Order: sequence, then structure tokens, then C-alpha cells
Amino acid sequence: MMRRGTPEADLQRAVGQALRLILPRTAIIHHCANEVTEPGPRGAKRQAILVGMGVHAGFADLIVLCDGRVLFLELKAPKGRLRPEQEAFRDAVLAQGFGWALVRSLDDALGALADHGFTTRIAPPLRRPAP
Repeated sequence: MMRRGTPEADLQRAVGQALRLILPRTAIIHHCANEVTEPGPRGAKRQAILVGMGVHAGFADLIVLCDGRVLFLELKAPKGRLRPEQEAFRDAVLAQGFGWALVRSLDDALGALADHGFTTRIAPPLRRPAP
């Protein structure tokens, strides 16, 4: 279901659904809601509470845990750009040896899984030999 004006949220829903279908049932796909979108003092107070509870600026949109592998996925609209906090998070994750990928489509997400050695419940399509 595509909603007008929410391309990243639409992408995240599609990726989350697909990952839950294709990864082993033991996989954990998690989104940490780490920012408040409510404007004004009430939103600022809520954000301060979350930061005090351990919210990390720039944390990836999804984290995938499966068979001893960890992959952080940052989802962006086709023209979306990483904020400096997201770049810093990416660099810290990669420096520690974990996987991180920028995802702009479902194909990007599936490619990231393959690139980082994740196995799926779906067999890759069989290729016919060239004539």
C-alpha cells in the first residue's frame, strides 16, 4: 500500500514484509523508532526522554539478525540523502565489522542480504543454459 508523501515509510513496510517472508523464521527484523515527529515543546521533551533512554542519533532504520549475522539497513527515498549522523553511524558500524547497506528499493535490500551472506527460504531462480 503506497501512501502519498511517505516514500521511505512505504519502502520500509515493503522491505520488512519481504524480509519476514524470505528469511528463516528465526530471523529478527527490527525497527527502532528513534525520533519523534511531533513538533513543539511536547515533541522536544519526548525526544529528550528517548535520548536519555539510549536512542542513538543516526541509527539505521532496520536491523536484521539471522544465523549469527548482523546487517543494518538505512532506507532512503530515491533522492534521499544521508544526514551527517547517519554517515557517522554507518562508519562506526563498518569499523566494528558489522554489515550496513543503503537501501532505495526492495531489490537493494535483497542484494544487501546476498552481499552479506544471508541465506533465505527462497531458492534463487534456476538459470537455463544459453542456447
